Amino acid sequence: MATKRESPTLARSQELWLLISALLTLIPDVEHVPAWLTTAVAVAIAWRVSIWWRRAALPPRWLLSVLVAAGSAGVFLTYRHFFGKDPGIALLILFLALKLLEMRQVRDGLAVIFLCYFLLLTHFLNAQGLDIAGLSLAALVVITAALASLGHAAQPVVAHLRLSALMLAQAAPFMLVLFLLFPRVQGPLWGMPADAYSGMSGLSDNMSPGSISNLSLSGEIAFRVRFDGEVPPKYLLYWRGPVLRLFDGRTWRSGAQMEKVSPPDTATGETVRYAVTIEPHNKHWLFALEMPVAPPTGAIVSREYQVLSKTPVRSRLRYEMQSRPDSLPGMDESEASLRNNLNLPANNPRTRALAEQWQHEAGDPEATIRRMLDHFRKENYFYTLTPPLLGENSIDQFMFETRRGFCEHYASAFVFAMRAAGIPARVVTGYQGGERNPVDGYLIVRQSDAHAWAEVWLESKGWVRVDPTAAVAPNRIEAGLASAVPAGEPLPFLVRSDLSWLRQLRFRWEAVTNTWNQWVLGYDPVRQREVLARLGMREPDWKAMTAAMAVLCGLLLLGLTVWALHKRVRTDPTVRDWNNLSRKLSRIGLARQDWEGPADYAQRVALARPELSGPLRAITELYIDLRYGKLSGKMPRQKLREMIAELKIAKV
Repeated sequence: MATKRESPTLARSQELWLLISALLTLIPDVEHVPAWLTTAVAVAIAWRVSIWWRRAALPPRWLLSVLVAAGSAGVFLTYRHFFGKDPGIALLILFLALKLLEMRQVRDGLAVIFLCYFLLLTHFLNAQGLDIAGLSLAALVVITAALASLGHAAQPVVAHLRLSALMLAQAAPFMLVLFLLFPRVQGPLWGMPADAYSGMSGLSDNMSPGSISNLSLSGEIAFRVRFDGEVPPKYLLYWRGPVLRLFDGRTWRSGAQMEKVSPPDTATGETVRYAVTIEPHNKHWLFALEMPVAPPTGAIVSREYQVLSKTPVRSRLRYEMQSRPDSLPGMDESEASLRNNLNLPANNPRTRALAEQWQHEAGDPEATIRRMLDHFRKENYFYTLTPPLLGENSIDQFMFETRRGFCEHYASAFVFAMRAAGIPARVVTGYQGGERNPVDGYLIVRQSDAHAWAEVWLESKGWVRVDPTAAVAPNRIEAGLASAVPAGEPLPFLVRSDLSWLRQLRFRWEAVTNTWNQWVLGYDPVRQREVLARLGMREPDWKAMTAAMAVLCGLLLLGLTVWALHKRVRTDPTVRDWNNLSRKLSRIGLARQDWEGPADYAQRVALARPELSGPLRAITELYIDLRYGKLSGKMPRQKLREMIAELKIAKV
């Protein structure tokens, strides 16, 4: 009766490889799992390192069973189920940490290796940045080296790393072929459910005092822009987002989206063409320079000239846009729409009375607009990221008491006053400006560039942009946020103007990251067809791509096989010495045949020349141990070479 073969026990060096592999695999998951699980995993790894260091015994099976049950219960209580991305990853992390506490044999090490490989894939379900890719690649090299150590524990560390790098280098051509030719689907490569985006930052469809100033404290990138020609001057860089027309006395809201409209075509200036790469924000709006001419595929232009995607932006999206800064939109605005942009709540009486007075004294809308802008310029108003809190009559408090505010305060007060004066007006939110990266030429628009301005409707001009912030802090429009706020106010660290050396480093890193985003993460069906067309594939449909992929992978596999066989025979000194023996014996007509193994060859030579059987048997046994056994090193190979050289062959 056959007995079950016992798996070899892990050596200390193999255990160390596995611990390092698990640690590198788990690092990227720390920020995406609950704190209790991170703590539990850290304790488990520290416990296992202590066992390895002290050569102590592993915990008993019953204790591990209790820990598995407790950890699984914790995952269930955290997520309320075991199904889905987050609880699934949490369970894998838990099982990997606990598997480290029971690994004794090589087969346990293999289980750890496979768990590490699988968890590497899950990193990209949470983030796909270049930093995660680099860390995952480093972990992949170490995990593969750990796998190599399970078969050859006695080899040095460098040998394991060299073998790992060689194996991954051999796989790289296949990866490149699959990346280029595997048929793409629309949307992100690593799909996630919609609820995974609930924490994304960005503009909202409502605005209250402090909402945009809080957003401006973030240095995160909102989107990047690549212009076909020169970048327009900064005073034209108004990136239109949500348009807000409903006001309850404190908060502005967009209300229901109005029907789509044909973009205005009354401009006399040139069309600005550009491509926007927007970060995911889980909303429908896209950003475009005022005024958009043609929406991208899968989007519309609303009645309020806002570009809206038909689906929420839940992954990084690249789209082509055209705008005409000299457009005159809204010349044919309906009476109902104008009335909607005159509605006001019954509060803020002091601002209402002041606006009515201005309109009575000025006599026409444009003079009223100038009157209020002059009021902001000449009175003691301050532009600040830390405005005081406002109460129920927020407009009155701002206009007559605090006089300190951010762009949303000025836009809100201006639109309220215009409506009170009988001028249709609304708030527009979005971003203003941007910073050109000198490394790759892209314009980078950050969350700190978030801005709010106003639009007023004039009978002879339609909707006209008015930015009241420019009356108080003109540097905000021309030079950005850092030059406009008073010294000492909080700013995003990387936006500060006094860190020029750090900005240069940031430019280089962001240029590399942008290349990764554009050509790896942004390699969608459209870009795939463009690349393949440049490579000569005229109609790259899925059938042609699959056929090309199969042919190229087959050729690569054949080439690697031929190379490996040739290299193995050519470079292995043991095989080279054995071939020298065959050439030496060929002088007496006893050359080795291609089909003969070493034992059969030695037996045939011994039958033909019995006087050679003794030394030839010793040579053959040493060769077999070196070639197929565990014997290695320079000394045994040198001995084999000397034995073959000393073999005396007399001609009969």
